[in-house]
Amino acid sequence: MKKRILTGDRPTGKLHLGHFVGSIRNRVALQDEYDCYFLIADLHTLTTKPQKEAILEMRSHIKDAVLDWLSCGVDPEKSTIYLQSAIPEIYEMNLIFEMLISLNRLIGLPSLKEMARNAHIAEESIPLGLIGYPVLQSADILMPKAHVVPVGKDNEAHIELARDIARRFNNYYGEVFPEPEVLLSETPTLIGIDGKGKMSKSAGNAILLSDTPKEVEKKVRGMFTDPNRVHANVPGKVEGNPLFMFHEEFNPNKDEIEDFKKRYRAGTVGDVEIKARLVEELNRFLDPIRERRKHFEGEKGTVEKIIYDGTLKMREVAKETAKEMRSAMGLMGSWNKISRIARDV
Repeated sequence: MKKRILTGDRPTGKLHLGHFVGSIRNRVALQDEYDCYFLIADLHTLTTKPQKEAILEMRSHIKDAVLDWLSCGVDPEKSTIYLQSAIPEIYEMNLIFEMLISLNRLIGLPSLKEMARNAHIAEESIPLGLIGYPVLQSADILMPKAHVVPVGKDNEAHIELARDIARRFNNYYGEVFPEPEVLLSETPTLIGIDGKGKMSKSAGNAILLSDTPKEVEKKVRGMFTDPNRVHANVPGKVEGNPLFMFHEEFNPNKDEIEDFKKRYRAGTVGDVEIKARLVEELNRFLDPIRERRKHFEGEKGTVEKIIYDGTLKMREVAKETAKEMRSAMGLMGSWNKISRIARDV
């Protein structure tokens, strides 16, 4: 049997190039080698946006996320795409796993404070659900008994938590869960076009997979480069410069990149020329993604059917895992005994 992969995205809007290089590229490449489960993590969105209007808005984002996956090459014939909130067992597993981990262990995860900052939540007002976010993530991973989790570097600590929970459960109740391994992409994170941190929708520094050629051009023209380079004849810094980081990722002409670097350091090439070439390469990369998106958008009900079928499949997997988990813990034994006595009365 193939080993299983679990990964996914929160449906908070259309996905961007950072999502592609950080995870989606791996998902597409590994579909033939692994049994893949890709979740639409709508419950995770509630950790920072629990209001009803946010939930209603999320409905359109769910379709957008799946459209982006399909546009990049995720094949529903090879992979199971499902809606997290439609799996009843996820709530049960999350509750049980919360009993197996300490509060201090969760608070020590650096990504939680970063998420709170990005959501403009004061540290003293962080909701319990956000603190427990990695536990729910562990339930996502362990529900299909995933062996491998493709993630960005910033989520590596969360997978270690899932390993801890699996290990503790197995020690307490017997071997049920494999300990998942991390699979990092070649480029775990992609810097944003403002040069201030990783690409993020909430930070407004992203190039979307669905951006038009004109939108890509506008964003690249405004991309942060070397702030000390006020004229094209001033020698510039290449290291840490987002302009060259994007070229390294999306421009296949490595000789051209090296020539640009040499001339940039010497002050014999302007940002305008290098940005113009980046626009060309980004649009060359995005054109087939745009075409596939247009195709799926034109097929009424196709995306919804893919989500529906995948969720039904995942429900069967979840039922089996939860049943095995309850049996290992002895929880089913208590109910079975009560049922037998009650029927005999």
